[in-house]
Amino acid sequence: MNLLPRTIRARMIAGLLVLLAFSCAILGVATSLAMERVLLGRIDQQLTGYGVRFAASLEHGEDTRGQAKGMFGARLVDGRVTQVGVVAREAALPVKLSPQDEQALAALPVGGPPETLDLSALDDYRVHAVAGRDGDVLVTGLSLHEVEEAVGRLQLLELSMFTGTLAVAGVVGAVWVRLSLRPLRRIATTARRVSELPLDSGEVTLAERVPDTDPRTETGLVGAAFNRMLGRVETALTRRHVVEQRLRTFAADASHELRTPLAAIRGHAELALRDGGQMSADVRHALSRIDAESGRMSELVDELLLLVRLDEGRPLAREEVDLTRLAIEATGDARAAAPGHRWRLELPEDPITVTGDPLRLHQVLANLLSNAGVHTPDGTTVTVAVRRLPDEVLVSVTDDGPGIPADLSEEIFERFSRADPGRSRATGGAGLGLAIVRAVMAAHGGSVDVLSHPGRTEFRLLLPAG
Repeated sequence: MNLLPRTIRARMIAGLLVLLAFSCAILGVATSLAMERVLLGRIDQQLTGYGVRFAASLEHGEDTRGQAKGMFGARLVDGRVTQVGVVAREAALPVKLSPQDEQALAALPVGGPPETLDLSALDDYRVHAVAGRDGDVLVTGLSLHEVEEAVGRLQLLELSMFTGTLAVAGVVGAVWVRLSLRPLRRIATTARRVSELPLDSGEVTLAERVPDTDPRTETGLVGAAFNRMLGRVETALTRRHVVEQRLRTFAADASHELRTPLAAIRGHAELALRDGGQMSADVRHALSRIDAESGRMSELVDELLLLVRLDEGRPLAREEVDLTRLAIEATGDARAAAPGHRWRLELPEDPITVTGDPLRLHQVLANLLSNAGVHTPDGTTVTVAVRRLPDEVLVSVTDDGPGIPADLSEEIFERFSRADPGRSRATGGAGLGLAIVRAVMAAHGGSVDVLSHPGRTEFRLLLPAG
């Protein structure tokens, strides 16, 4: 699990506190070492001032008046400790040293600088070894207890001060970083509002702009670049809307204009077929093809006009529609068109109704069932189910055919999209059926999606419960 802060603000505050804590730690260590060095220097001066009088007096048992309380003294002869004691009031108290303590005392450089020695029977001492007059070594030492207490008090004071400083710095830094990142938050807020706009279709006006565009700051540069990007996006969306409007107008005008000549062609073809006379088989076949193709073109024109009306947001009929009855009728028509398939119904005992356009909802079911009949082999089982959900009504069309390729699951709802590009137009249609399904469902406030894998394809229609 990643425990690092995620937001820029949190990272900046954390970085500031880490840097400040590191600086405080370095400062605390440096001041503690400096103070310890100063205090050790004073101890060394005291050792020099006291000399070796106390250590020399241990041999003869002289009094300790004038010596510092707690002073340590030892006399070594041939590397062995012969006398040792510590000043207590006016007498020297004997001290029992461990073998390790005696070895440490014997290892002290004679005449060298004072050293710190950890005596197991006593506290830490600052000791100094000097050669005696009769070939012995005299060691004098002063306790470092007061030095350690002073350094400890300093460290405790620094810890308290640094903790308070970090707390204050954290609060002030959080406020400062928050104020500094306010322009960046405005950019994020503007971007979020733009992302919530319906940019996929229709006329779009991007009135949102970032107010902070000061070129002297980094966030100002980002804000200015973001505003320029929004301007270009708005221009592109406007151009797209203009092109879409022209295409819709062209499709509507072309469809209207094609209706009359197509109706005339179809009428003349039917008339010629009805009164064929001595017409040859080839001519009769040609007229039949003209009649069939003109019928297909008339259906295509009607589908294009329907899509144009739905794109323009023209209202559909609003009445109570019995979906169970609609499913029965659409499945009956599909069974007659594709008798080689197995058609099943899964309907509730009570009718399920919604508010909508019965003609268009029937067309939606007819398109889905027609696709199932055309794009799956004979023997395929197609199931139509209607179920009531808590707030919606679900109509599903499921088949156990070969399935739809995963990369075409969304594309099949686009206009003129064909799951099998190699299929002929004569058998495959124009590719508007599923586009009409999605447009009609959207006009009813519903949705359509598809779940498909080899052996199972399910189209799910969701409608608001009426």
